[in-house]
Amino acid sequence: MLINGERIAAIDGRTFAVTDPATGEMVASLPLGSLEEVRSAVDAAESVQPGWARVSPRDRGHVLGSAARLVRERVPELARVLTLEQGKPLREAIDEVRGAANVLDYYAGLGSAFRDEFHRLSPGLDAQVLHEPIGVCAAVIPWNMPALLFAWKAAPALLCGNSIVVKPASTAPLTPLALAEILHEAGLPRGLLNIVTGSGETVGEALVSEPRVRKVSFTGSTPTGRRVMALAAAHIKRVTLELGGSDPMIVCEDADLERAVAGAVAGRYYNSGQVCTAVKRLFVHEAVADEFTRRLVAAVKGLTLGNGLDPKTRMGPLNSATGLEKIAALVHETRETDTGTVIAGGNGPTRTGNFYEPTVVANVAEDSRLLTEEVFGPVLPLVRFHDLDEAIVRANRSPYGLGASVWTRSPSYMREASRRLEAGIIWVNLHLKVPPEVPFGGRKQSGIGRENGVQALEAWSETKTVLNRL
Repeated sequence: MLINGERIAAIDGRTFAVTDPATGEMVASLPLGSLEEVRSAVDAAESVQPGWARVSPRDRGHVLGSAARLVRERVPELARVLTLEQGKPLREAIDEVRGAANVLDYYAGLGSAFRDEFHRLSPGLDAQVLHEPIGVCAAVIPWNMPALLFAWKAAPALLCGNSIVVKPASTAPLTPLALAEILHEAGLPRGLLNIVTGSGETVGEALVSEPRVRKVSFTGSTPTGRRVMALAAAHIKRVTLELGGSDPMIVCEDADLERAVAGAVAGRYYNSGQVCTAVKRLFVHEAVADEFTRRLVAAVKGLTLGNGLDPKTRMGPLNSATGLEKIAALVHETRETDTGTVIAGGNGPTRTGNFYEPTVVANVAEDSRLLTEEVFGPVLPLVRFHDLDEAIVRANRSPYGLGASVWTRSPSYMREASRRLEAGIIWVNLHLKVPPEVPFGGRKQSGIGRENGVQALEAWSETKTVLNRL
């Protein structure tokens, strides 16, 4: 835990272990927070926030920029910690840490442009639109992208003049703790950013329920998002929810198959498929399906599974034994019910650790859970379609609407898919990429609100209108 800029132990002395998902070995032991630590963190955040609100946005941005420089200087050590606690290959961890620095830099740059607005409505009437801090805020971040999502939430929250209490995932809290300490080293006042480690049931619920917390930003599963909404409703808190996804990828008959296969492999098996915007449903036009499938299977079988610290590894373990069990059970169910044909992978661990082979399933039944639920692991269902209209209808047949991609050379296909696909972000001839400059969020049960871009500043600010009769 990090409260008032200091690492502290739990009041009752309880701890929990952070383990390496590739080996099962303990990486660290951290305090198991409780209601008392949440209150202490909010006390600290509440006491210093008014002073931070009086600091100019330009100077707040300078702190973020200094932190970005320090993060870049320490990429190797931060990436190694991230791989040890999360499991992803070191090259992916390096990319994520660099991405976090980019987010800090982006919001540092917005500090000079973040200003109140003035409008002359008529010769005798002026209006001011003031952008004020919300106050004490909370962020709950998941284990799959802990460095990047920490930056997504903390950077705009701090730039807008808020204080923030962060609850990281219990399986990947070390990187957020390290980033928070770097922000303090860069000049962030103590108490402005606090981290309480522990379980979601205790720390997360206490933080969301705390009356002095005025906004909650949560990234995680849709069921947990519903719980966050219910708790926040008691005090009419503002919420940003980035929830589950079952992103479709549509490969049209005119697609560049080499690029599309590479996109499907990267989009599904990056971080062992544990990404909210991963390719989770693959729709391929029947005219190119055979050739595409042949190339896809060859590429998937060429992925090297192993410990993320090994430079030869291209896919690491799942983050938890629970996640591994869910994936193994789902593939077993698919085989037992004959609702799909495993054409690559499909085998569980043959070694210590939470490993599961990168898997492709063809001939998937329409009611298969591979298509109707979010599958958070390295299993890719492949479905053939006759024309673009059919693909779009089937892609939209989901309670989720986070992301979607279409692969084509046709401008008309691009326009049609971009217009009709029900998702918060549409990629054309790429998948997964989310630069900090663009807003990100979902539709339907994939969430509420947007992160990233200038839109995030609106989400972390209160707007006040002042009308002045001259």
